[in-house]
Amino acid sequence: MAQIVPVILSGGSGTRLWPRSRASKPKPFLPLVGSQTLFEQAVARCPADLGFAAPVVVTGALHLEHVEAQLGEDPAARIIVEPSARNTAAAIALAAYSLEEDQVMLVCPSDHHIGLPEMFAKAAQDAASLAEDGWLVSFGIEATAPETGFGYLKRGEAIASAQGAQGFRTAQFVEKPDLARAKTFLADGGYCWNGGIFAFRVKDFRKELEEHRPQIAVAVRAAVEKGRAEGRRFHPDAETFASAESDSVDYAVMENTRHAAMVPVAMEWSDIGNWHALLDALERDEAGNAHSTSGDVELVDCQNVLVDSDGPRVSVIGLENVVVVVDGNDVMVTSLDGAQKVGKLSGAKNQ
Repeated sequence: MAQIVPVILSGGSGTRLWPRSRASKPKPFLPLVGSQTLFEQAVARCPADLGFAAPVVVTGALHLEHVEAQLGEDPAARIIVEPSARNTAAAIALAAYSLEEDQVMLVCPSDHHIGLPEMFAKAAQDAASLAEDGWLVSFGIEATAPETGFGYLKRGEAIASAQGAQGFRTAQFVEKPDLARAKTFLADGGYCWNGGIFAFRVKDFRKELEEHRPQIAVAVRAAVEKGRAEGRRFHPDAETFASAESDSVDYAVMENTRHAAMVPVAMEWSDIGNWHALLDALERDEAGNAHSTSGDVELVDCQNVLVDSDGPRVSVIGLENVVVVVDGNDVMVTSLDGAQKVGKLSGAKNQ
C-alpha cells in the first residue's frame, strides 16, 4: 500500500475554550492534555514507521509561527499557507491540487485529542486501503453518549477492500440532532459520530469536487498553479483563492458522492470542543476533579471541578460541576452546563 499523506488542518479561534484559547494562539497549539500540544499530538500520530509520509499542514498566516515552531525539523514536511478562510472543502482542495493524483490523503483536524493512537493508526490504514479502491472514507467514531454537538454517520452494508480491509458504506450523513433523536441513535447502535477525519485518493477527491462544486475546484486549482514556494512553505495566489466559495467538505463532497464509506473506530476521541469536554479527556481524581495548569490548585470537598491556571494559586471549596480558568488578567468561571456558552462572552468574541 502507498504511503498515507497526513493533511493536517489547523485554523479557527477556539472561542469556547476562552480565555486559554485565543485567536492569536488557539487550542491546537496549547498543551491541554499532557505535555504535547494538540497539534504536536496530531503530527506524532502519523509516524513514518507506520506507513505515513511527511505531513502537509494547511494553516493561515496568523498561525504560521506556531505551526513552524511545533512541526519539527522534517525537511519533507510542507506548509500550505491558506490566504483566507474558505472552509474545509477549499482547504482540503489546496492540498489535493498540490499532491500527486495517486496519493492517499488522510485529512485530520489538528485540535482533537485521541487517547488510543494505536487504534487511530489501524483505522487510518484500513481507510487508506479502502481509498485505494476508490472509496471516500470517513472515520466513524464510536458514539459513547447522545451528543447533540456532533454530526452522525449511519452505517450501511459491509464492504471490504482488495487488500482485505473492512468497512461499511455510509448510508446517511445526519446533521446535529436534538437530544431525543441522539438518544435513538445511541440505542440503535448503527450510528457513529462524524469527527471530520477522512481518507481518499487525491484523484478521487478532485473528481468529486469538480463534479459537485466546480467553482471551488477551478478557483483552488488556479490558486495553486499561480502560487509560489518559499522553503517548505507554499503560498497559493491570494486573490484567486479568495474567489472560491466557502463550503464544508461534508456538504460539498461527502454527502454527494456515491462512493462514501466509513471505518468504525473506538479510539477515545474528543474534539475538546469546550471546557466540559476537556474535563472528560483529562485524568481525574476519585471525586472527578482535574486540573490542566501550571499554577497551584487546592480543592476541598469538590466534585467534577476543573481548574486551569497559568500561574496564580486557585483554591475552591465545596463546589460541584464547575470550571475555573485563569489566564493573565482574565478569569472565567462557569458551570459545566454553561460551558457551551463561553464563546458568547464578550472577551471571547473580542479577543
